[in-house]
Amino acid sequence: MILSYDIIVIGAGHSGCEAAAAASNLGSKVLLLTMDMNNIAQMSCNPAVGGIAKGQIVREIDALGGYMGIVTDDTSIQFRMLNRSKGAAMWSPRSQSDRAKYIQRWRELLDSCPNLDIRQDVVTEFIIKDGTVQGVKTGLMCEFGAKCVILTSGTFLNGLMHFGKIQVAGGRISETASYGLTEQLRAVGFVTGRMKTGTPLRINGNSIDFSR
Repeated sequence: MILSYDIIVIGAGHSGCEAAAAASNLGSKVLLLTMDMNNIAQMSCNPAVGGIAKGQIVREIDALGGYMGIVTDDTSIQFRMLNRSKGAAMWSPRSQSDRAKYIQRWRELLDSCPNLDIRQDVVTEFIIKDGTVQGVKTGLMCEFGAKCVILTSGTFLNGLMHFGKIQVAGGRISETASYGLTEQLRAVGFVTGRMKTGTPLRINGNSIDFSR
């Protein structure tokens, strides 16, 4: 038997959590699928929320009824107003959150959303009929039907990590990548690409002879 939902959200990062919560609060029956229940809304790169660019996005999410700003307030361990030496137009609040509490608080809010189910599983295939996505299949051999499927997979689709000249498959360090969906998207006509982000090596400037 295929369990049916109004909306299935694949991936429980920041965007996936916001999408699932918004759909649920608007009355839809929602399934949120994640590869790891313990890493819901994981702050992978930086536990900071705010700043000139990201702060604008957080304000827009908050205005639309999202939870990111609320969770940040609830888990903040340090707050700072940036660019105070410049004009007021450049001021921007930034908060540092406790990573573990951020995940915990997001989970609490998602659990309180009506008609929202969360399952730990890997989506391996879209169910496509007559050119329309009608559900998903998972690694645990489950099938879920839906009127709409939202893909918020972040860095996990065919994810590749670079350590110097070494390349390792994975969506995030110590976490496996997701395979199958990218190939299926290509097969139905989507053009896929790869974007790269990196953390460069930090060195002490005092150790460099800049004259050379």
